[in-house]
Amino acid sequence: MKRNIYLSETPLEEALHNYMEFLRSEGALEPGLPERVDVRDAVGRVTAEPVFARNSSPHFHASAMDGVAVRARDTFGASENNPLRLKIGDQAFPVDTGDPLPGDCDAVIMIEDVHYVAEDVIEIIAAAFPWQHVRVIGEDIVATEMIVPANHVIRPVDAGAMLASGVTEVKVYPRPVLTVIPTGTEVVEPGGDLKIGDIVEYNSTVLGAMAQEWGAAFERHAIVPDDYDRLKEAVSGAVENSDIVVINAGSSAGREDYTASLIRELGRVITHGVATKPGKPVVLGAINDKPVLGIPGYPVSAALAFQLFAKPVIYAKLGRVPAPPQTTEAVLSRRVVSPMGVDEFVRVKLGKVGDKIIATPLSRGAGLILTLVRADGILRVPRFNEGFEGGSTVKVELLRPLHEIEETVVVIGSHDIALDVLANYLKIDYPQAGLSSAHVGSLGGLMALKRGEAHLAGTHLLDEETGDYNVSYIKRYLPGLQTVLVNLAYREQGFIVAPGNPKNIKDFSDLARSDVRFVNRQRGAGTRVLLDFHLKRKGIRPAGVQGYEREEYTHMAVAAAVAGGTADCGLGIRAAAQALGLEFVPVAEERYDLCIRADFWDSPHVQRLIKVIEKPEFRKAVENLGGYDLRDCGKIMWDGRIRLQRLP
Repeated sequence: MKRNIYLSETPLEEALHNYMEFLRSEGALEPGLPERVDVRDAVGRVTAEPVFARNSSPHFHASAMDGVAVRARDTFGASENNPLRLKIGDQAFPVDTGDPLPGDCDAVIMIEDVHYVAEDVIEIIAAAFPWQHVRVIGEDIVATEMIVPANHVIRPVDAGAMLASGVTEVKVYPRPVLTVIPTGTEVVEPGGDLKIGDIVEYNSTVLGAMAQEWGAAFERHAIVPDDYDRLKEAVSGAVENSDIVVINAGSSAGREDYTASLIRELGRVITHGVATKPGKPVVLGAINDKPVLGIPGYPVSAALAFQLFAKPVIYAKLGRVPAPPQTTEAVLSRRVVSPMGVDEFVRVKLGKVGDKIIATPLSRGAGLILTLVRADGILRVPRFNEGFEGGSTVKVELLRPLHEIEETVVVIGSHDIALDVLANYLKIDYPQAGLSSAHVGSLGGLMALKRGEAHLAGTHLLDEETGDYNVSYIKRYLPGLQTVLVNLAYREQGFIVAPGNPKNIKDFSDLARSDVRFVNRQRGAGTRVLLDFHLKRKGIRPAGVQGYEREEYTHMAVAAAVAGGTADCGLGIRAAAQALGLEFVPVAEERYDLCIRADFWDSPHVQRLIKVIEKPEFRKAVENLGGYDLRDCGKIMWDGRIRLQRLP
């Protein structure tokens, strides 16, 4: 069938401007015909016309206090030296808050200022002034007064004001119906048994929920395989029954990417290809004067493209304009290199360390939805910028409230699964708190401490001469910086291999075999230091290990490489092997510590963490992972504060 073979690289601002202008000229952004809804169901809807009060509120003169209603003129002259007595039922009338004023009364005296001298006689020692403690007619709302204007998002308080003024129905714009059509022969519904090549379809759920957040109604089409005619039928039906159509996947220029050709046949393509990373293969078009978008199948690309192009369309069809995103300034923890010519959107973790907010870039693959889950913000690298150096101050768009970020403890360094357990129990005990963990290796963590970019670092660096862990490295790389070294766990390091250990890998010397493919950890990782130590002892050169240059940043990534069959072996912890059903050949026990900057030791961030580490529930959960010994968990293994204080 037809295949699109061309992708442009239209700048983002130009692509969005051109698309919105085209849709506006075609009338495709006009809101639908207004509808009347019950005010009690209208919160979150957008008014199609101004709302005016039918009644005043209050619509009678009402007492604002518990007390007695009086005619102010009857109280003139009352004072402490000249108490005045009033007869109940004639000159004074008991009222409660909210009661209408009886007769020609025009003031209320609080019950605290009234003295009953008889059952039907009161005494006062101060005169009341007209309309004292009275809610007069229209004090809150005056009949015919405008409650809210058109194009206003109705809030709970707005609904209350409407009801108070006698308005029970309100005219609002209809929610634009947005249909997402997931495509792909390899795409399957969630929850079933998976075979090789299957891809679980979840983008439509993510995109639909985003659309609902912005005020649209969401419809999900059944998965359509890569068949031009079937996709054409699905798109035609969706256009007939929807206000906006999004085709997910098939937007690029592959053999089975039909989206651009299909939209061009049925309507018009305004732009195919936008200079963004991720999300370049976007199709912006229209069919029968209705917006139709083709967005990539990778989840990060899909979410970004949907945010950039579907959101303004939805808002326009509701008579609204998206609010500018909340931003903050942050210091980059490491260098970000970006290609020229595209606007790149980099997901980052954020945490406040001292008086600085630290941004740590996450993995940048377009297929990594977990980076969307873990991201606290988005760093935009402009298309004529090659990136930012580590330590640069950058502007970050917030994905989480700033107050949550300020309560986050920042851990940068070596990866360990126990940190995920720690983050979970921290959140259970301290819901306001969080843990941001960035995996850059043990040495990278110590350098982050030195630069003031982390509260603490995970480290397991073996001293080849002494056989001790971490202390010699702290002395070497952090001279003059006071730190406290707290043990988290001892853990088993070993070879992660396929079930049954088909290559019969037992020793480091096996890594030099030509039939063994190895997967390594990144430079500066404690696991790599351990590997190099043993290779040196065996007299094996790194170049003699097939796969030595292949680097992963976590133990789970190493295990995944073995589980996926792209490597025969990797060095990692037992818990990672056990998590993926792999076999484990132990080679060493190592000490994994948390190196904490002393100036943060007494901070709530660190002390909350220490308390969680001491919890029996946390320790049991870590032990259940397998391969951990917590005999010194929480123990201070080295205290740099004491040692520095003793220096002359």
